[in-house]
Amino acid sequence: MVNLNKNILRVIIIASYIMIVALVISGISALLGYLNTGADRSTILHTELKKIDQYSPSVVWSPLTNEGRFMDNENLKAIENNYLDAWYVKHIAYKTNTTEGIKDFYTDNARKNLYEFIASNTAENISIESTTLEHHPTLEFFSEDGQLAIITDHDVVEYKRVFKDESLVLETTETSTYKVVLLLEDGFWRIRHQVKETTQETENVALAAMNTKNLDIQGINYYPQDSPWDMFGDSFSEAIISKDFNIIKNAGLNMVRIFVQYEDFGKANVNPKKLEKLKRTLDLAEASGLKVMITLFDFYGDYSVMDWTLNMRHAETIVSTLKHHSALLAWDIKNEPNLDFESRGQHNVTSWLENMINHVKSIDNIHPVTIGWSNTESATILKDKVDFISFHYYEDVNQLETSIHALKREIPNKPIVMGEFGISSYSGFWKPFGSSEEDQANYYKKAQEIIAKTNMQYMSWTLYDFTEIPKEVVGRLPWRKNAQKHYGFIDKKGNEKESFTYITKQ
Repeated sequence: MVNLNKNILRVIIIASYIMIVALVISGISALLGYLNTGADRSTILHTELKKIDQYSPSVVWSPLTNEGRFMDNENLKAIENNYLDAWYVKHIAYKTNTTEGIKDFYTDNARKNLYEFIASNTAENISIESTTLEHHPTLEFFSEDGQLAIITDHDVVEYKRVFKDESLVLETTETSTYKVVLLLEDGFWRIRHQVKETTQETENVALAAMNTKNLDIQGINYYPQDSPWDMFGDSFSEAIISKDFNIIKNAGLNMVRIFVQYEDFGKANVNPKKLEKLKRTLDLAEASGLKVMITLFDFYGDYSVMDWTLNMRHAETIVSTLKHHSALLAWDIKNEPNLDFESRGQHNVTSWLENMINHVKSIDNIHPVTIGWSNTESATILKDKVDFISFHYYEDVNQLETSIHALKREIPNKPIVMGEFGISSYSGFWKPFGSSEEDQANYYKKAQEIIAKTNMQYMSWTLYDFTEIPKEVVGRLPWRKNAQKHYGFIDKKGNEKESFTYITKQ
């Protein structure tokens, strides 16, 4: 019995020893593996979000006529990517006054000046929000050994906001030219020298106003009944949309307003399948004799300067693809952006809007541009930048005429469109003192009388009652969601409600 216990003890000791050795070996292997990853700069890059996800300015290279070695497309793309990475890291460093990531894209000599600048800003409590919108580089020289490249980056458009003690002290857009020397180190291109050769403040020149002389909007905001706020998803149906467009046309309306959700469409990298569905929707509208207003950036709410280049690529793809479509009537830059003033800051929102207006107009110089403000009070903001004024009205219909006259006095020289208006016919458990279908019909009767009297252009909300409302639209509160489901002229069963009689001017 004693010998048996000793043998068991020996087995336990030997097994424990083997386990300890195995754990030590495993630990050493893991440590060596971790240390070896240090040779791969992509795994130690301090910028958690790569440039492709966070920063994508327009880059147009001059034709290659450089001295030295022939430049192939692969090397040129690598230079471009690392060069833009360097800009992105510098933007982040100047905003946060930290040095993380700089050593990955700048050599010892170049980063010294950056560190000194950041230290000075930190001491003075200065921070800089900035981005570049355009680059026009020319490759001047590429060394025979492929280790050195010299570029001149012409007409770099830089937008900057300078803050002192968290207060905005300067906002400017500059156009500059840089001479840049890059060295290939560890398989990545780092900036060795970056010298600003020229710079000038860019004048904020207003682009030409689009022709709105023949603008005659009598329309409706549209989502298919079974896929509200998901019009271009898996439930996309040309047959359903075509049927609905024919209903709208036969009712006496001449246009629809539809929405492109920024994230749903792929943000900077627009989903080609979604874009094709959007194009097909315009085709269907044309076949039905309707025009289309496209509202961009729905459900977008960031507005940060570092997001601008991604927003521009998104708009660029959509606008350039559809600007020649004969069904296109106008671009609505953003739906109700004034609702983001409190959370994002009015200046941030309006700066973003002004930049996006200019960008869309630079791509499409035919179709007018507007902003869908949520009320008449905000409708005067950027009035000189848009081609026609658009406001939404969900207030007392008896005050509508007064509000229209006040807005016309303040903006006498541009068309004004009531881009959304309506009333829910919901009266139930969650809102026992709500409105009935009869109340809704009386509302539209009164509204259309005012529209006719004031010669107002309009788009009502909306064709259908809906079964489901995404929480992103009005939140989770049941009394808000249930009310939102009953704004339509057609009920959930497909029957015309009393209000359908007043879907157009009488």
